[in-house]
Amino acid sequence: MTATAAAASLVQSVDWLAIAPPTLTAAVALAVLVADLFVPEARKQLLGWTSVAGLAAALALLAPLRDGDRSTFCLTADTQVRACSYTADHFTLVIQFLVLGGALVTALLSLADTRDKLPAGEYWFLLLSSAAGAALLPASRDLATLVVALEVASLPAFALVGLRRGDRMSSESALKFFLSSVTATAVTLLGVSFVYAATGTLHLTEVAQRLGDVPDQLQVLAQAGVALTLVGFAFKTAAVPFHFWVPDTYVGAPLPVAAYLSVVGKAVGFTGLILVTVVAFPTYADVWGPALAVLAALTMTVGNVAALRQVSTRAWSAVRLLAWSSVAQAGYLLVPIAAAAYSGDDQIGATVAYALMYAVVNLGAFAVVTLAARTRPENRLADYRGLYASSPVTALVLGFFLLNLAGLPPGIIGLFAKVTVFSAAVDAGLGWLAVIMGVNVVIGLYYYLRWTALLFRAPVGAPEAAPTPQRAAAPITLAIALTAVAGVVLSGYPQFALTFAATSLF
Repeated sequence: MTATAAAASLVQSVDWLAIAPPTLTAAVALAVLVADLFVPEARKQLLGWTSVAGLAAALALLAPLRDGDRSTFCLTADTQVRACSYTADHFTLVIQFLVLGGALVTALLSLADTRDKLPAGEYWFLLLSSAAGAALLPASRDLATLVVALEVASLPAFALVGLRRGDRMSSESALKFFLSSVTATAVTLLGVSFVYAATGTLHLTEVAQRLGDVPDQLQVLAQAGVALTLVGFAFKTAAVPFHFWVPDTYVGAPLPVAAYLSVVGKAVGFTGLILVTVVAFPTYADVWGPALAVLAALTMTVGNVAALRQVSTRAWSAVRLLAWSSVAQAGYLLVPIAAAAYSGDDQIGATVAYALMYAVVNLGAFAVVTLAARTRPENRLADYRGLYASSPVTALVLGFFLLNLAGLPPGIIGLFAKVTVFSAAVDAGLGWLAVIMGVNVVIGLYYYLRWTALLFRAPVGAPEAAPTPQRAAAPITLAIALTAVAGVVLSGYPQFALTFAATSLF
């Protein structure tokens, strides 16, 4: 081969349409940061609406990609398997839709949350930067891009949690979140380096192929690399025992940021976990399958039991209850990933279907909590007693979201999503895990129904004990409406989400 031909083989064409959603999000983040220098204080809200428009445009750019399996940044040399660093397949598009949609709802809640005087330019830049990293992660098909995307999504989130200057709880929450995530990153990087040393490649498809042919002297190194990489991503998913940062972080963060972490942050961790287990490490399915099954059982049990304690006292906040609920939901999301080790990657669709349901209803619940915090800043569970008497529509919408999380009608999509996850465990022969999940669903029913019942009880004590009705700002009304409509549509037409559970996404 001539020098000219060799040089030409190294030139990679870039599919700009494939990378457009995360690229546009990052470009808008930079534009907002620069514009903050010139926009007067009285018009800072323009930065927020610009961010909303940018996220909506990024979502629209997913439409041209829905029919194809596009890849870019691929190896140009002859290889036995196709190795690309960025792939916009069906799995990528679904997760990008979830991430960008969640960031859009978060942006609307941020426009309406005027209690925290946050620096506008920094806030919107950090939110959009994190969303760009989260949108890049599901398309990452090599370990280096995967780790970079993970950190781009995580590092701005630390600052978002601690952006309330002078607030001690916010600072402590950000520090705890930072230390746990840095630990997770260090463990992940160590694991990735071991995997690279054993296989000589970072591309997920090539790692999967070469792990089965690792020389005997490198077997221990490869096994340690796989284990450490999985532990690092378990931190990101808030799986027990790596969940300790979640409750304090959610309570200390601004409410829109807590909503963002509960959905987008969780999606980032689970997406990375799916990619490294199902795509990169199928050779070690007999190791990570049982490990994830045990983690799923522990996570759902600890999360539900801790959430159960929150309804026993009036002092605990609704946000802390949602935080422990998110830990329990993480346990359900882990079940199909563990099942994939036993019955193939078709089970991953159940995690995706459940994640879509959870994202819609959990963001909706946080939207209502954000609205309630305008009149009840402490946001205790007791503050929701009698909400139906003062704001019947708000109470009905929150009740609908809670019933979806519980898996009860009229939250049909919540019920079907849980049945899908339960079926994944049974089909994989994990009967013991299905039993534990059934017990945990019953535990969850108690605290979700307890909160729902409070909404319709008569207020106790003085008239001011009832939540005071207040006209909602347009952005928060839009956020509640979007999530409520999405929840109703999914409940009326659950096949839209459950179709992912019946087809392979890879």
